Amino acid sequence: MRGRITAARYSLPGLLSLLLLLSGCAVLPTRNATDSGPVPPEPVPLPAESSTSLPPRPSDLPLRGLDPCGVLTERQRAALGFDRDPLPGVEEGFDDAGTCSYRNSRAKVGARIALITEEGVNVWTSDTAQVKATPVTVEGFPALVIRTPGLRLACNVAVDVAGGQHLSVLYRDDGAKPPASLDQLCAGARRVAAAAVRGLREESGTATGTPG
Repeated sequence: MRGRITAARYSLPGLLSLLLLLSGCAVLPTRNATDSGPVPPEPVPLPAESSTSLPPRPSDLPLRGLDPCGVLTERQRAALGFDRDPLPGVEEGFDDAGTCSYRNSRAKVGARIALITEEGVNVWTSDTAQVKATPVTVEGFPALVIRTPGLRLACNVAVDVAGGQHLSVLYRDDGAKPPASLDQLCAGARRVAAAAVRGLREESGTATGTPG
């Protein structure tokens, strides 16, 4: 890995750079953020300067060697509202980790999955992180809902899937009218993350865990 990457790289400027990369690449109907059921209640966010120890994983879902655009099945993509072919890419901030972006041409919300293989999920709760990280579970796996102070256009969910690795889902508003709220964006990120974990579990043959 070319130097240790910290969560400080994903401060407001970093996330804004991600949003620019995502422009026009992935959209979902804003209504999907609420129509799939109630938004799960979230605990009080962690302050940016704190760290936390997440509960143990129910199993390991290693990400190395996987195709990011193969994580979601065609049926899952349709259920989430994606109607365009997925677009592969890389995340330079995490040592060129593989990414996949999705699109729904009828609306203005985007999503991107990244398979981070060189950093664990606790990168988001380190002393240098400039975000608010809320512990949750996603399909039984420990995860963090990540909000960047001052940024209301996107929400990120990071799922602890294996030692030193994590699944990252960025979900953002792309000019929807009315604009999606941050709570809606975070709920959307959690839904995409849950579908991705189910896809990873099917790929690995791991038994179904407790939904989060």
